[in-house]
This record gives sequence, C-alpha cells and structure tokens, in this order.
Amino acid sequence: MIGMMLVSAAALVSAAMLLCVTIRYRRKINLFSHDLCRILDDMAAERTPDFTITEDTLDGKINIRLKRLHEILNGKSKQARRDKEKLQALVSDISHQVKAPAANLKLYLELLSRPDLDGEKRREFLQLSAAQAEKLEFLMNALVKMSRLETGLISFEKKKIPAAEVIAGALAQISPAAEQKNLDVQVDCPDGISVFCDQKWTAEAVFNLLDNGVKYTPPNGSIRISTDRNEFYIQIRVRDSGRGIPENEQAKIFGRFYRSEAAKAEEGLGLGLFLARNIIQGQGGFLSVKSEPPHGAEFIINLPVESCKG
Repeated sequence: MIGMMLVSAAALVSAAMLLCVTIRYRRKINLFSHDLCRILDDMAAERTPDFTITEDTLDGKINIRLKRLHEILNGKSKQARRDKEKLQALVSDISHQVKAPAANLKLYLELLSRPDLDGEKRREFLQLSAAQAEKLEFLMNALVKMSRLETGLISFEKKKIPAAEVIAGALAQISPAAEQKNLDVQVDCPDGISVFCDQKWTAEAVFNLLDNGVKYTPPNGSIRISTDRNEFYIQIRVRDSGRGIPENEQAKIFGRFYRSEAAKAEEGLGLGLFLARNIIQGQGGFLSVKSEPPHGAEFIINLPVESCKG
C-alpha cells in the first residue's frame, strides 16, 4: 500500500513538473510569437523594429536574420522611392522641353489653315513648322538616348579600336557646321593609340563635345582634338577657343537640361554634355572639364587603359 502511495506521489510530482515546464515553454512561445508579430507589423509599416538580439538563443538567431531581412527590404524600398522620384523628374523635364516646340507647331499649323494667307507667308510658316518638327524629332531622339542611359538599358559592346576611328566618326558629323563658321579644326592623334570602348556610343560622346565647341566658338575660332595615354587612361581631349565656362558653373554643366544664362542665346537643349558624361561613365571612365574664361574650354574623356594593353 505504501509502495503504491509512493508511486502515486512520484507520478503527481512528475505531472506537476511537466505541467510547470509546459506552462513555462508556452509562455515563452507566446512571448516569442508576440515579439515576432510586432517585428513583422513594424516591417510592414516601414518602421524600424526594436530587435532583441540575444546571442546563442533561438530567439536571438531568428531576430538576427529578421534584422538582415529588414535592412535588405528597407534598402530596396529606398531605392524604389529614388527611382520613382527620378522617373517623376524625367517626365516633368520631358513635358517642359516638349511643350514649347509643340505649341509653336500647333500655332503655325493654325495660321496655315487661314484661307486669306498669301503665298509668301504660307512658305514662311511652312519653313517654321518644318523647323519645329525637326526640333521635336531631335528632342525625342535625345530623350530616348537619355532614358536608355539612365535606366541602364544600353549594353555597351566594347572592343579595341584605334582612337582615330572614333574621332573620325564624330568629326564627320560636325564638319558642315564648323566650315560654316570658318573654324580651324585640328586633330592630333598619334598612330598606335587604341581605346577599348563601344565605338558608336563613344563617337556620340565625342560628337557632343565637338558640337558644344562649334556652337560656342565664335567665327574664325579654333577647335583642337588630341589623344594621349597615361598609366591608367586613354584620353581624348576637345579644346575650343570659345568664351569658356566660369568656375562656379563647371560642376553644373553636366546636369540634365542645364543651360547657363550666357548659353541661352544659342540653340540647344542642355542634353549634349549630360549624354556624353553618362556614355563615358557607363564604360567605366569619366569626363572632366578645364576652363579659364575667356580662353576657351577643354573637355577630357578618360577611358580605362587596362583592356588596351598589348
């Protein structure tokens, strides 16, 4: 009888201990579930959760991983907001730039529809309409290039080519405008200098620099294109004898649609230098400028030399 009582007592003690352990672990599970829900609610609401990091415990290990996940998601959320702001700014800029030529074209078309318009005026408005249409076409092409560069949709197909070939492709496009202003264009490109780049896009960047030089160099001025090579970079330099760029504007000129007050008298959109910089940066290089007004400006394309060895 006594033995049975002892067994029953032992069983009761074991049951009581098991119940205590169960209650304790249940309380821990409830606390963990509460903390986990709180952390997930904070993450969903884009708040920074209060992570309780306890080393060498299951709670701590899980919280460490949740913290890492929060940091990754937070980084992606910030990047998404930046991308959205960039897209909004781009749409706003495009709308602003398209508005003027579109309004002008609409006005000229309305004038052309007047039945009392004489032949001379009709020809004049037709020429003005064609000019605005060309401006719109140029603008849209530039905007397409800009958006493709900014969003990383362009895949540069780089290969080793003579620097002279890149320069020749750009010179062919600006020669008529340079001849019209009687500019002395000189090229100093020694044999043997090659550059590892996308020929088409790099020629586009060089053209934009040359076009900028032709635009802001007065008649009978000069433009000099030269190439050089140092330990790290192949350099393509474009120097003009124009008015130059004030020091306080040199950091701004590569911005999208930026045009200084002094430059607004000339035709332009403020996209050429922006495109040139992004094309060169997209190939691992950089574009810089040197200028001491009124002694012209020099733009320097720097493209990595590593892939051109041998």
